[in-house]
Amino acid sequence: MKNVPYESSSGNVFADMGFAPAAAAELSVKSTLIMTIGDTIKERSLTQQEAAQLCGTDQPTLSKVLRGRMESVTIDKLAAWLNALGRTVEIRVRPYDRAAETGQLVMAP
Repeated sequence: MKNVPYESSSGNVFADMGFAPAAAAELSVKSTLIMTIGDTIKERSLTQQEAAQLCGTDQPTLSKVLRGRMESVTIDKLAAWLNALGRTVEIRVRPYDRAAETGQLVMAP
């Protein structure tokens, strides 16, 4: 078998695609929240119409977001949708780190 060149992932597909660190972190968090929304809709056996009604949005908007159109939705809106679907979203701020130049936006498992 021939050796195929490859590049190791940084762990964030958006960073690997060339997005700036802050944008890559935000997109990664959004994509995780969106996947969780989709999983919750499936777990609850909801239609997109039912889920959209619970979330206070319309079905076309929910559909676009579930298909990856992240530019039209904020992290706080996604968190609100998860709350409306019965999920608890926790936000934690870690203590100040003198060694760090900037903080980070991360999604904990």
